Parts: sequence; C-alpha cells; structure tokens
Amino acid sequence: MVRAEALDLARVAMDPRPGGIFSVVMASPEGVEMDETPGCILLVEPQKRLVWTDALGPEFRPNAQSFMTADISMEAVDGGTRYRALARHKSDADRRSHEEMGFHEGWGTCLTQLEGLAERL
Repeated sequence: MVRAEALDLARVAMDPRPGGIFSVVMASPEGVEMDETPGCILLVEPQKRLVWTDALGPEFRPNAQSFMTADISMEAVDGGTRYRALARHKSDADRRSHEEMGFHEGWGTCLTQLEGLAERL
C-alpha cells in the first residue's frame, strides 16, 4: 500500500467553476502514476468553499465509476481559519478503502502544507 504522504503530484487540472474539470494525478516516489478519472467541480464559493465529485466528469457527464464527493470549506474565525474537509462515499466499503489508502494522513498532510503556505503569504 502506498501512503498519501509518500506521493507527489504528477499532474493537476482544475477549472474552478461548476462543471469544470477536477483532476489530480499522484505518483509514487518511484514515479508510478495512480490512475484517476477526471471529476467535476460542483460548487465554487471563492475563498469559502469548493465541492467536487468523481461521479461526474467535466461538464456534468456521468462517469462509469465513482468513489467520492469532496466538500472543502474555510471560514474566518478569531485568530485564524476554520478548515473543514468532508468526503462522502457511495458505500461503507469505499469509505474503508479510502481510509486504507491513507485518507486521514493525506488530508492532514494537505492541511499542514496549506498552513505553511498561509504563513508565508
């Protein structure tokens, strides 16, 4: 099993508008890319919320297979920002599979990287 923290981004395509593409292809340290079906952005609230799914492809075209819908929100609070990452899966088996892939560690790494970026800005 490859853990999320051991992966690098190989390619990213994101068109931040409803119906736009959301595609993040990761690669292992050895350069092996993880297959990924492009998803669809469902909702964009600039500087507040981004929702995307792999149940649909770009321009709301149905994908044959789906795994999850992600809902990321950020809200200004005293002393910082409240960040919420919610993943919705179509089944408990998919949720467990995502956990086994390192979902919690990977999203935690993402948050740590986001904090570092915010501190530099």
